[in-house]
Amino acid sequence: MVGEPAGHRRLVEEVAAVYEWLESRLRCEPERAGRCNACGACCDFVAYDHRLYVTPPEMIYLTAKLGVDRLEPMPGGRCPYQRDNQCTIYEYRFAGCRIFCCTGDPILQSDLSEAALKRLKLLCEESQIPYRYQDLSAALNDITGASEGGPSEGTSRSAGAACPAERGD
Repeated sequence: MVGEPAGHRRLVEEVAAVYEWLESRLRCEPERAGRCNACGACCDFVAYDHRLYVTPPEMIYLTAKLGVDRLEPMPGGRCPYQRDNQCTIYEYRFAGCRIFCCTGDPILQSDLSEAALKRLKLLCEESQIPYRYQDLSAALNDITGASEGGPSEGTSRSAGAACPAERGD
């Protein structure tokens, strides 16, 4: 499924539309959206005490944009695409990454997350793809064939918690 991005051209376009919709909503409410300090703390899921969940359309989108050979396993609790506090897939990042900002309004983030998930789930139904809301580490490790590593079960903490730098951690 994920290894064949050419067969999912429409789906990739639809995911891009969801991402653009999210970006436009965040641009409409810059105060509530928050401003990212690019500290990279939220990309270390274990240290930041949260998780990133993704859907099949998002994984298909990432695969189409990066290519199967550039997908990386996630053996630990840090996003494999975050290096030197920079996101190496920023242009193709997941809905959760687009929505979350440690200085953002948790109510806005929750509302946008729910709306994005509804749209992504509908894309699964329309494309006859089983819907899964999966921890990033499990999704990447499933696709790359890596052994399970890092947290892959449980729920995320509130999206509105402060950045570790702001909490004094």
